[in-house]
Amino acid sequence: MRFLVLHLRSRRVPVALATAAGVTVLMWTVVAAFAESRDADLTMVVLLVLLLVSALAPTFGGADDALERTSSLRWPPRRAAHLLAGLAVILALVLVTLVTAARFGPAVLVLRDAAGLLGLAALGAAVLGAGRSWFLPLSWTLPAALFPFGGTAVAGQVLTWQSQPHDSRAAAVTAAVVAVVGLGAYALRGPAPRAAA
Repeated sequence: MRFLVLHLRSRRVPVALATAAGVTVLMWTVVAAFAESRDADLTMVVLLVLLLVSALAPTFGGADDALERTSSLRWPPRRAAHLLAGLAVILALVLVTLVTAARFGPAVLVLRDAAGLLGLAALGAAVLGAGRSWFLPLSWTLPAALFPFGGTAVAGQVLTWQSQPHDSRAAAVTAAVVAVVGLGAYALRGPAPRAAA
């Protein structure tokens, strides 16, 4: 148990959880106070999931790059568990709103976007490092949220998968592929080491 507590503290998980909870409360308050409907707009749901992924992304690496490369621990299962725990946290924070005055949903949309964006963040951690892991989800999601594509062309649905309706098959497949690739890259490789100062 002591190892788990030290591991979570070394990855700044308590701070990330507090930030994620605060972001959720803030977004919920905005929607509850200003929205005309109980259901949050699709763009607000996508932005909330993006903010939660960005809050959790720095936890994908610790303070010691050398420790991440040690063979004394089996890192791939631990990294995969870390990502799955992050997915569970995001789902819990967002889906609890479904029983409140301002609802962020539907659940299928939240699951799709959370899994895909966590996969992008994990891929970013493996390529750019944990400190910059939020670049990939942010740079792909903001244009997709600001300029959503509502047509039937598959290429457009793939490029803007985050802002597609929850029943879009192309968006679901894209999110699943991104999630699996990101999980595999991060679990096997770990976060990219930081450049020497």
